[in-house]
Amino acid sequence: MKSNIICLRKVIGKILFYTIGRFLPSPQFPITPIAYVSKRFRGLCGKLILEKCGKNVNICGRSNFSSRVELGDNSGIGYKANITGKCIIGNNVIMAPECLILTNNHSFSRTDIPIKVQGADKEETVVIGNDVWIGMRVIILPGVKIGNGVVIGAGTVVSKDVPDYSVLVGNPARVVRSRKL
Repeated sequence: MKSNIICLRKVIGKILFYTIGRFLPSPQFPITPIAYVSKRFRGLCGKLILEKCGKNVNICGRSNFSSRVELGDNSGIGYKANITGKCIIGNNVIMAPECLILTNNHSFSRTDIPIKVQGADKEETVVIGNDVWIGMRVIILPGVKIGNGVVIGAGTVVSKDVPDYSVLVGNPARVVRSRKL
């Protein structure tokens, strides 16, 4: 019975978000009353849809995300972001527009059959620590663990785990400096 209620809650949340919430205006500075209401409405949808949803979240419009995402307090999902599968996002995470977080990939190990029919690899959870800034159009690949206090520059492709307080740029991502004193 409890699982049926959870499924119904997620369905209602998805209907509300994908028919109304996605298209409401995003918060701007200074914040307008309609943007404030939009943010609150999308936060409510997040609480219905997501596996775990913290307080004061900011789910921007036109984003797509799995119901298996865990979103921490004061964190956000950026405008037009796309998050597939299981992703754990910590507290105080800023996500710029058009980020892509992937949790699985196509299988391509066999050469005797087309890649198209080989299916997908096993899903690998992406974990993003606390106090992370993810720049515009960042791509995070399956199984990556991003440490606390990390800054990821725009357009970076993250394919390996990232240590705490690193600043990353490029494709493939490389650490350019540490934020630690």
